[in-house]
Amino acid sequence: MIRYSRQRIDEADIAAVVAVLQGDWLTTGPAVDAFEAALCELTGAAFAVAFANGTAALHGAAAAAGLGPGDVVATSPLSFVASANCARYVGATPTFVDIDPATLNLDVAAVPVGLDALVAVHYAGLPVDLARLAHRPRIVIEDAAHAIGALTPDGPVGNCAHSDLCCFSFHPVKPITTGEGGAVTTNDAELAARLRRFRNHGIVPTPEAGGWSYEVVDTGYNYRLTDLQAALGTSQLAKLEAFTIDRNRAAARYRELLADDPIVLPPLAGEGWRNAHHLFAVRVEDRRRIYEGLHAAGIGAQVHYVPIHHHPLMAPYGPFDLPQTDRAYEQLLSLPLYPGLTAADQDRVIDVLRSLW
Repeated sequence: MIRYSRQRIDEADIAAVVAVLQGDWLTTGPAVDAFEAALCELTGAAFAVAFANGTAALHGAAAAAGLGPGDVVATSPLSFVASANCARYVGATPTFVDIDPATLNLDVAAVPVGLDALVAVHYAGLPVDLARLAHRPRIVIEDAAHAIGALTPDGPVGNCAHSDLCCFSFHPVKPITTGEGGAVTTNDAELAARLRRFRNHGIVPTPEAGGWSYEVVDTGYNYRLTDLQAALGTSQLAKLEAFTIDRNRAAARYRELLADDPIVLPPLAGEGWRNAHHLFAVRVEDRRRIYEGLHAAGIGAQVHYVPIHHHPLMAPYGPFDLPQTDRAYEQLLSLPLYPGLTAADQDRVIDVLRSLW
């Protein structure tokens, strides 16, 4: 089976995890500190706070930003449900901005006045152009689960040039992995402090009352990342540039070979931008037949995503009129793309596709 995505683990990654197993710390400790420092160096952000997963990172960002009941939080409907659930977790109301079919990201020109927050999803690894926001909400959170390694004219995604917080996921299918894991970057020291409390039960140490002493000052959760995961993440970060180049190489090859086929290729990154290419999401007619034909041939194509507003969970917040998202969903299909995908595997994917036209 050629899967739509997969992790790439080498001996250096394994050695990094073994070194933690042979040391004194397993849970949150010096390896997490090192991972956070590496994320700051990579993105240019002042602070990075690691979380147990990307969903926890989004929850932490919404909570640290002070969002809650009475606030309206918009996101892209073409995403995983976590992009909207982070609003629900803090008691805020989720809503949606339809996508721009030219980018498959939310349409920044359609962001309404008066939003309390925007969760901007960098779909498939192509960054949203947040500099073009006509109306900046009070809080802007980047959902960069797909986009570590992507670049904008303002620098790496994660530097928060036009946002308050930026959230990453390190699930195995993402550009780098910690197994499960996530992180939030920010340039605001107070937001970073709130994030650290939030991931650790709302605890603040009070050593002046004794080395053992602490106070629980906020509602928090056990959203900590382990040193085992962080060691893997730091090792993977060292290879991110090579991974991103490889993803872009494979994407360019698909573009070249499929240029004349009856298929709509993914949006291109503009001058000064770089797509992280977490996904290679094409648009095809008769998507279900193509999907099933690929799977029957051992090619694990996938669909990203069932739009969030289609789920029964979101019915109380609707109805929603999102025609561009609905139209795209009927055709979207993610072809295999990951570091190490061979030309022979791509040729096989293309040959099977052509047999199904």
